[in-house]
Amino acid sequence: MNLPFFIAKRYLLAKKSHNLINIITWISIVGISVGAFALIVVLSAFNGLEKVVSSMSNRLTPDLQVAPVKGKTIDLATFPLERVKGVEGVDIAVPTITEDALFRANDKQHIGQVKGVGLDYQQVKRMDDVIVGEGGLLLSDGVYDFAVPGVGVAWHLGISVYSPYAMVRVYVPKRGNASQMSMENSFNSGVLTVQSVFSTDQDVDENMVMVPLEWLAELLEYEDKASNVELFLTSTADVTKVKKEVKAVLGEEFAVKDQQEQQETLYRVMRSEKWAVYVILTFILILATFNVVGSLSMLMIDKKKDTEILKAMGADNRLIKKIFMNEGMLIAVAGGIIGLLLGIIVVLLQQEFGFVKFGTGGNYVVDAYPVQLKLKEVLLTFATILVVGGTSAYLTVRHAMRQR
Repeated sequence: MNLPFFIAKRYLLAKKSHNLINIITWISIVGISVGAFALIVVLSAFNGLEKVVSSMSNRLTPDLQVAPVKGKTIDLATFPLERVKGVEGVDIAVPTITEDALFRANDKQHIGQVKGVGLDYQQVKRMDDVIVGEGGLLLSDGVYDFAVPGVGVAWHLGISVYSPYAMVRVYVPKRGNASQMSMENSFNSGVLTVQSVFSTDQDVDENMVMVPLEWLAELLEYEDKASNVELFLTSTADVTKVKKEVKAVLGEEFAVKDQQEQQETLYRVMRSEKWAVYVILTFILILATFNVVGSLSMLMIDKKKDTEILKAMGADNRLIKKIFMNEGMLIAVAGGIIGLLLGIIVVLLQQEFGFVKFGTGGNYVVDAYPVQLKLKEVLLTFATILVVGGTSAYLTVRHAMRQR
């Protein structure tokens, strides 16, 4: 039998000689419960937000992206595209070109990026989800080529896909020593019909226009060149494993990036905000443990006679310290478990039923506040409570024992 734990449990549950000690003990438990509840709910809310943002931005982001380590372009004549396509788990591999461009339509103009993609891009199933209206992504019908702007670009240019004459002119810088005196001598330009638009996240929608790769390569005077090669994997593929195999095929000349690496800034910002809030809530939890300090201090005074009896029976200071250390840990664990259970229940209910809504009348991506519960963050929250509670209990008991 663990004697210090047994006595500490009796002290926690038994009625004290002064009712104020009971009140402060329960205030300590409630304070830690609130801190644990807030931590798990807020971290789950950030997880849900990250999931929603990622799902939106990742609709146009390939599973893997191959880019040259040096230089701006990939030479497709020497690039082992067929070997990359042969890697198990790779469904579609598409060369792409991305370049800054000026767009003009209806006497309006807009600066953004033009992205040339191979026609295999039309076979990527996730592209169907980003196209506004009926039908999937259409870049070419075998006779005519088409431009597919983001909804933001279409709005800036006054383009309506319902108009049979909707067209956009694309200007890209000429290669070499182009004249700076006129648009005609400084830029190459071409015109494409617009039959559809896409919608993902605001930054992409307001900047990008997709066009056929060969059309843009001709406009840029690229010959068998691409900016990147985008890889879309099968639904059962292990991204980490496929990434490793593709790197083995390509060698050190090319960088292979997964979705998080392609959007490193976005993920870094979201995670920084999340952990900043975690630190703030941890400080609030530390403040809540001051009640534990008060409760333990008063309990040690109240149980002074008991400790004297234990010493007379042969107990040393080490045993006395363990009793009150266990008492402090029991208060922290009780509060932590209660707070975590309540937080998990609230998060799961919100995840399942979406009780907390964004409101009515707004054009929201989701109707209810997104949340996502992760086991590692439940464990992190509980570990935080143990560390904070254990530290406060240790410091309190050590200080009190020195005063005796």
